Amino acid sequence: MLLGGAVVAAPLFKRLGLGTILGYLAAGILIGPVAQRITEGEEILHVSELGVVFLLFIIGLELKPSRLWQMRRDIFGLGTAQVVFTGLLLSFLFTFSGLLEGAASVVAGFGLALSSTAFAMQILDENNDTNTRYGQRAFSILLLQDLAIVPLLALIPLMAAQAPEDATTPVEDFAIAVAAIAALFAAGRYLLNPLFQVIARTGARDVMIAAALLVVMGAATMMQLAGLSMAMGAFLAGVLLAESSYRHELEADIEPFRGILQALFFMAVGLSLELEVVAEHLLEIIVAVPVLMLVKSVVLYGLCRATGSRHNDALRIGLLLPQGGEFGFVLFTAAAAAGVFSQGTASLLVAIVTLSMALTPVAAMLSKRLMHEQDEMAEEIEEDFEGAGADVLMIGFSRFAQIASQILLAGGRDVTIIDHSAARVRQAATFGFRIYFGDGTRLDVLRAAGIERAKIVAVCTQKKETTDKIIALVQAEYPNARIFARSYDRLHTLELRASGVDYELRETFESGLLFGRKTLEALGVNGDAAIAIMDDIRRRDEARLVLQEAEGITAGRDMLHSRPVRPEPLVKPKRDVNHTAETEERILPRLPADDQSRGDETLEKAE
Repeated sequence: MLLGGAVVAAPLFKRLGLGTILGYLAAGILIGPVAQRITEGEEILHVSELGVVFLLFIIGLELKPSRLWQMRRDIFGLGTAQVVFTGLLLSFLFTFSGLLEGAASVVAGFGLALSSTAFAMQILDENNDTNTRYGQRAFSILLLQDLAIVPLLALIPLMAAQAPEDATTPVEDFAIAVAAIAALFAAGRYLLNPLFQVIARTGARDVMIAAALLVVMGAATMMQLAGLSMAMGAFLAGVLLAESSYRHELEADIEPFRGILQALFFMAVGLSLELEVVAEHLLEIIVAVPVLMLVKSVVLYGLCRATGSRHNDALRIGLLLPQGGEFGFVLFTAAAAAGVFSQGTASLLVAIVTLSMALTPVAAMLSKRLMHEQDEMAEEIEEDFEGAGADVLMIGFSRFAQIASQILLAGGRDVTIIDHSAARVRQAATFGFRIYFGDGTRLDVLRAAGIERAKIVAVCTQKKETTDKIIALVQAEYPNARIFARSYDRLHTLELRASGVDYELRETFESGLLFGRKTLEALGVNGDAAIAIMDDIRRRDEARLVLQEAEGITAGRDMLHSRPVRPEPLVKPKRDVNHTAETEERILPRLPADDQSRGDETLEKAE
């Protein structure tokens, strides 16, 4: 039933632009509290929390210890400040409003200060923002919050109405935690790689998967027994294996389990929502949820700005982490069991956390509307075009442009490069490129960059819409300018040709040809023959484009090689076999008159 709900809800909500997380939540609420088909939401939540464990293991695989050390200021500085400031402020609000007092307000405040790793990382992953600067800062905060659950849980017995039996001293708890982490590091250094080497030699795929699961669950369980979180154990195991040669295989093995368990986690959150509690305390929840999200967003934004984040990045982080987290469920349950506050209060806090989670995708989408990219860029870098003006004006410094510019510079040509990304301008400057910050869609920027002196305007922007806008502007203001453009795909190529650009090239065409040729050579095809085939495909493609300009995109299908071609014509013929016109026709397409000589040369190579 849960899998069926996920399969239906996730694509539907993705199609509506609301994201898969809201789809999973909605499916869980519909199946559980509304239809009452599943009533044991908390039981499923305990199991599905393994999705968060696997998620942190995969994140750890991407973070080498050296990179983690570079993030230490964000983790222990920014992360600690966020938990402390947000926890104290929320605790004060609980006490000031009269809802909770003393220890109860502290536990509630610091519990709500924690954000959801599962929700935030899923949103970052869906938007491909995990490795961005703001994504890394957000992850650093989440990582510290996962660490913070340990001392928060340790405070519960001290605040309890009656101290639990067999309670160990804080010193003993600390010693156990340190010993567990040391044991995990020792195992990672001396046992894990040899273990995977032995298993890899056997060639047993299923055993490798079992070993990957064993490592994750073993590390998580060890940390849990030591009083730490399972997620932290899995993360440390991932970090220890980040430099292993088996890293990519481990990630591929774990990913399916992570995906399905994380989906179940979001659905279980929906299942565990107590509609009766929501109905009884509707007014308090209506006030508490937006207040919680506003307080966390403001604190996060202020701290991020104070520690060097740009406006856009700080805004994104603030609206990515305003929700309560899954560890809040653990903390509130433990506090209710210890008598810090009533079970009803725990249910109310859980409802607040759940609803804040449900609103997180909406908040993340809101951040995109509140960002003012051009204003922010202008704040960061002033448009200074001193020294600009060259034979080539290159607009956009993407990967494509970076390669093309090296050819021009190596040929002794001067190039003026402009790009609208402040981060890219700074990064390129560190490698010695003369690159200027500016928006290529603005006429004043083009003039300042020396378009009047440029012999060629090279438009190398990544987005099709931006490319078309720049070309239209240049053609309108400088009709005699020669325009070379990076094309997005075949349809874009036809559009650019129709607009009259001097030269265009699809961003992946030549690299795809070279890749295919090298693959043929690796399979044993003679080098000259592989070159002839590549030239043949290039000419066929050009002939198709000419036809498609006249007859439409469906023209020229017969020129495509959609099935294997007999290789005999490309092998040097025996002496008793005569070369015929039919053989030539099989190797080469009919060429325009001005290409016949080149075709004859290629045919000689093939023979």
